[in-house]
Amino acid sequence: MSTSQNSRTHTSVSNEAKAVPQVKRDSTVRASHFILKGEHMRLFIMAMLVIPSTALAGWSLYEIFLPNGLTNLEIAQLGLGLTLFAWLCMAFWTGIIGFFLQLFNIDPLSLRKNQVKPDAASPLKQKHAVVMPVYNEDTRRIMVGFEACIRELMESENSSNFDFFMLSDTRDTEKADAELRAFTRLKKRLGAFSSQVFYRRREQNLHRKVGNLKEFCERWGANYESMIVLDADSVMTGERMQDLARRIEQNPDTALVQTIPMPVRQNTFFGRFVQFAAHLYSPMLATGLSFWQTDSANYWGHNAIIRIAPFMQHCGLPTLEGRAPFGGEILSHDFVEAALLRRAGWQAYLLTDTTGSYEEVPSNIVDYAIRDRRWVQGNIQHLGLLKVKGLKMANRLHFLFGAFAYISSLILFCMLALGTADALIRATSVPEFFVSEYQLFPSWQVARQDMMMVTMWGTAALLFLPKLLGIALALIKRREEFGGAWSLLKGSAIELAMAVLIAPLMMFYHSYFVISVFIGHSVKWEAQEREGRKVPWTVAIKHTQIMSCLAVAWGVTTFYFTPSLFMWLLPVLVGMVLAAPVIRLTSSDKFGLAMRKFGVFVIDQEVNECKALKRLRVAMGYFTLSQHKAEVPALPDNAWQSMPEQALSQKPLPMRYRLPKRLHQS
Repeated sequence: MSTSQNSRTHTSVSNEAKAVPQVKRDSTVRASHFILKGEHMRLFIMAMLVIPSTALAGWSLYEIFLPNGLTNLEIAQLGLGLTLFAWLCMAFWTGIIGFFLQLFNIDPLSLRKNQVKPDAASPLKQKHAVVMPVYNEDTRRIMVGFEACIRELMESENSSNFDFFMLSDTRDTEKADAELRAFTRLKKRLGAFSSQVFYRRREQNLHRKVGNLKEFCERWGANYESMIVLDADSVMTGERMQDLARRIEQNPDTALVQTIPMPVRQNTFFGRFVQFAAHLYSPMLATGLSFWQTDSANYWGHNAIIRIAPFMQHCGLPTLEGRAPFGGEILSHDFVEAALLRRAGWQAYLLTDTTGSYEEVPSNIVDYAIRDRRWVQGNIQHLGLLKVKGLKMANRLHFLFGAFAYISSLILFCMLALGTADALIRATSVPEFFVSEYQLFPSWQVARQDMMMVTMWGTAALLFLPKLLGIALALIKRREEFGGAWSLLKGSAIELAMAVLIAPLMMFYHSYFVISVFIGHSVKWEAQEREGRKVPWTVAIKHTQIMSCLAVAWGVTTFYFTPSLFMWLLPVLVGMVLAAPVIRLTSSDKFGLAMRKFGVFVIDQEVNECKALKRLRVAMGYFTLSQHKAEVPALPDNAWQSMPEQALSQKPLPMRYRLPKRLHQS
C-alpha cells in the first residue's frame, strides 16, 4: 500500500515517541475494564461455522450442474455462488449466535450473564466534548436536536464536565447566516450555561468531515479527555452520554465505544418500515457482531465516544495515491479510524443495548439509494486498504464485508443473468443425446429436482431464518415495546413482504452503483434529505424506467422460451416492474400514518417516548429565527496540537506518545 504523506513529520513523531515511555497499566484499574473471554477463538469459531456451510451450499450447486456436464456458464455461476454463499453464511451465523446470546441473556463479550457496567451514581472526573459536525443542513432540525442534547446534560449532576461544539462546514450563505442567528437564539435560551456551548464555522472546508473534526481536535482537543460525535440528525439522552463518558474514564485502554443509533421520527411508509426493521433486528444482530469482533468494533461515524489523544495520535488520514476508486481522499473514514486505533493497541467496543441513542433515516427509496451511492464508493475504497500494515483480522473483515454488502448485489445480478443465458441456450438448441462415436445408449438430460429444492430451501433459510428468530425473540422478550404481540406480528409480516418486494430494486441500484464506482465515476458527498417528502411520479419513473424496461424484456423472453425459469424469476421481476409505484406509494406520509393507526410498524419510542425525543418533537413546532440578529460567537482559546498523518505502509506508532505542539497557529 503506497500513500502520499509527509515523511519528515512522521519521522519526527516516531523519534519523539521512542523517547516517551509507555504509560504503566494499573492492575486495579484493569478490573473495571470490559471483560473479555476467549476473544482469540471467536473468529476461529466463526470460520468453523461459515466454511462448512459455504462448502455445503457450493456442493449442492455443483451436484445440480454436474449430471449434464459443466459448461463455462455454469462454472462461472458456481464461482459466483460460492462467494455469495460465504457472505450469506457469515451474516446467518452472526444472527444465530446473537439470537441464542440474547435469548439466554448472555453478554457477547464476557459470555457471562452480566457485563461490568459503570456505576451510574459515580461523578465524572474529566472534561468531555459533545461535537456535532454539520454541512448545509436544515437549520431548524440541527439546532433543535443540538439543544435537546444540551438540555439533557445541562440538567444532570455532571453538567460542568461537558462542553458542546457545533462545527459547521456549511457553504450555503443563507444557511450559514441562519445557523448564526439560530445559535444566537440558542445562547440566549441557555442563559448561564451558554458559556459551555460554542459554534465554529470553517471558511475553508478542506477534507470534508475528516478535516472538520481534525481541526477541532488540533485546536481544542487537548482540553478534553474524549468527544461524543453526533451526526446532524442525532439525538442522545443524558443517561447514555454520561454512560459513554464513564466508560471512557473507567477503561483507560479503550479509545472508542460505539452505540447502536436507532432510527426514529419517521412518518412515511418506507421510513417507518426501515425504522421498525432496525428496532426489531438490531439488538440480535449487534450481539452476534459483538461476539466475533470483541474489542475490534467498528466505528459508524456518529453516536459514539472517542478518546481524543489516541484519535489524534493514530487517526490522521493520508491521501491515497492513485485514481478512484482506491486512490484519493479516504471517504468512509470511520471504518478506517477504528482500524487504526485498534492496530495501535487501543480497544474499541460496540454496546449492544439500544437505549438512548437515536438517528433519522431517509424517508423514501430514492433518498435511501442516493445515500447508499455515497457509501458504495467509500466502502469499495476499503478494499485497497486491506494490506495496511498491522491491521487486526476483525478490522480487515469489516473492510471486506462493508464492501461486499454492496458487491454482493452485483454478484447476485450476474448469477441471475448467467442462469438466464444458460437456460435460453439450452431452450433454443437441439440437445445431443449421443456425444461419442460408438455410444450405444443416449445420454439423457438430467434435472436434479431434489437438489434444486434442497438448495432453494437452504438459501431461503439463510435469508429468512435470522429474521424469523428476531421476530420470535421480540415476541418473547420485547413485545410490549412494539405495542403488544398482535401489533408486532402484523408489523413483522408486512416488513417481510416489503423486504422481498424492494430487494430487487436495491439489487439493481447497488449493482449499478458498484459498476459506476469501478469504472471511475465519483459522486459528491452532499447533505442528505432528512425530512419526509413524497416522491413525484416523474422522479419515481426517472429512477426506475431502465430497471422496469429490463424486467419486462427479461420476463417476456423467459416466459416464451423457458416458462419454468420465468416462475423462478417472478419475485425478482415483479419488484423491478412495479418499482415506480412502490417508490411513490411508500414515500407517502398519509400511508405511513394510516399504518401507525392500525398498529403496524410501532416502535418503543412511540409507545414510551423518552424525554430527549419529546424535547425534539415539541421544539420542532415552535422554532423560529425571525427576531434574532446574527452575532459571531466567541470561541475558546486554542490549545494547539498537531495531528500527524499516519504512514499506512509502516508499523503503527506506540500506543501512547506525546504529540508535537506548535507555538503559534493562525
